[in-house]
Formats: sequence, structure tokens, C-alpha cells
Amino acid sequence: MAEANTILLGAASLDIYKADGRILPGGGCLNMAYHWRQLGLPHQFLTRIGTDGEPVFRDFFQRHGIAYLPESLVGNGRTPSIDIAFLPDGQIYMDNFVEGVLADFRLTPAEEAVVTQAEQVHAVLVNNIEREVHRLAEKGVWERPFRSADFLDFRHFTMERFTKMMSLVDLGFIGWPKELDDPMLPQLRQVVFDLGKLLVVTLGSRGVWVWDGRSQPQEWFYNVEAIPVQGSTVGCGDTFIAYFLASFWRDGDLNAAVAQGKLGGKMATEWKRPLPESAYEPN
Repeated sequence: MAEANTILLGAASLDIYKADGRILPGGGCLNMAYHWRQLGLPHQFLTRIGTDGEPVFRDFFQRHGIAYLPESLVGNGRTPSIDIAFLPDGQIYMDNFVEGVLADFRLTPAEEAVVTQAEQVHAVLVNNIEREVHRLAEKGVWERPFRSADFLDFRHFTMERFTKMMSLVDLGFIGWPKELDDPMLPQLRQVVFDLGKLLVVTLGSRGVWVWDGRSQPQEWFYNVEAIPVQGSTVGCGDTFIAYFLASFWRDGDLNAAVAQGKLGGKMATEWKRPLPESAYEPN
């Protein structure tokens, strides 16, 4: 089926809002799945939840037309979860992450077959997904698709881990939270050029860096217009990547993909939560 051409691999979690007790479907992958469906990009979401989260996620997936493998969605244990609080400036603070069924996450043979047959796979690299990508690569399951990965804000990565993972993907993303003169950035760039890969480094309102080592080392810096944040910035990175990939997979045009990513990231600043309120409400 068409959805199997593009695979989204990563964690889904229950977002527990401490102020009002609301429990909503969340996770960076889920945010991307929502945006891809809004953009008309068919895909299949490979993740794992516990029985406690089953009604919440099945309802969300059904309402938004997100494809998944019903027989392997639910595992034994708790759904991953995280506590969320709103700070005085409207930003979101996340704490107390519970791994739940993600702790021993492993694709089933049926899920591995879907990855093998896919044209493109995007993985969001929380620790256990990173481990699973290495296992898939060792089995040869990871070879055929165009492979992209979100290294998040890089806080859990060392240069050695980055190098090993970057060798397994074609395109990477990092949401860089530190200064632009950080000595690690030139090291990351050199790894990308040595491996002949492509890396997009988002810098919030400071801009977007693209390092392209695929044919000859090249880099581009794209300015970003700073705008007032009406909601929060918590979903901006996920939205940027979703819009970027939907464009880049269509025609390979980096300039157009960055422009679309910036458009998505700008939209996300209007929402209080990672997604617009309408995404969480029944039709």
C-alpha cells in the first residue's frame, strides 16, 4: 500500500499536562505524522504503546488518517509518558519521562519487512530508537530506503555516537541549542563532509545551516526572520522537519525544502501545545 513507501520510526508518548490534568497523544514522531497527513504525504508510523494509551492513540490515528500496523502497535507495559508544565512566558517545560514499552522496543518481523520495502525512512533518535536502527543496519534491513534521522538537540550524543549513526543515514537533522561558535560544530561539519552525507542544523531564530558532503563539500546558511511567538516553540523542530522532508523527497531541491521547513516552523509558534488545538479535538 502507498503508506508503506514512507516509514516514520520513533516513540509516541502520553503528554500529561500537570496544570489541568489533560492527557494528550504526543511525541515528536506523532507531531510529524500529523503534519505529513495535513500535507497529503502518505506514510506508516511504526511505534509502540501500552494498553493504557490504546484508546487515545487509536482515536487520534483514525481521525487523522495515520496508518500503522494494528497487530504490533500495543506492547506489554505502560505507554511512554512525560509531564508537561507551562512556564510563565508560555513556553513548555517537560520532565519525568517514563520509557514504558519503549525500554525494550524492537520491530517485529512484519515491521522489519515494511522497512525493507520502503522508499524512505525517517527515525527520531531517542536512545532506544537509536539502538534499534543499529540492530536493523546489522541485519541488512536498513540498506534500501533513503534514510533520514533527527538527532534532536544532540544532548544525548557524543561525537563517536554521532559518527556511527551518521554513517547509517543519508540525511540528518540537529536542533542546535548552543552558541554558534561552539567548537563542536566544526567537528560535526567535518564528519558530515568525510562521510559524504547531508546535515541540516536548525538554530531557531538564528537561522538554518546546511552541510552537504554528497559530491563535494558545500555549505549554505539561511537566515530566519525572528517573529513574536504567540504560543510556544515546542513543536517548531518537528514541524520544520516534516515540511522539509515532504518537499525534499518530492524533488531534492534543498532551497525549496528549507523554505518549506521555515514555513512550517513559523506556523508552529502560533500553537500553545506541540500541535494546534484542533488536532486534539474530536471532529
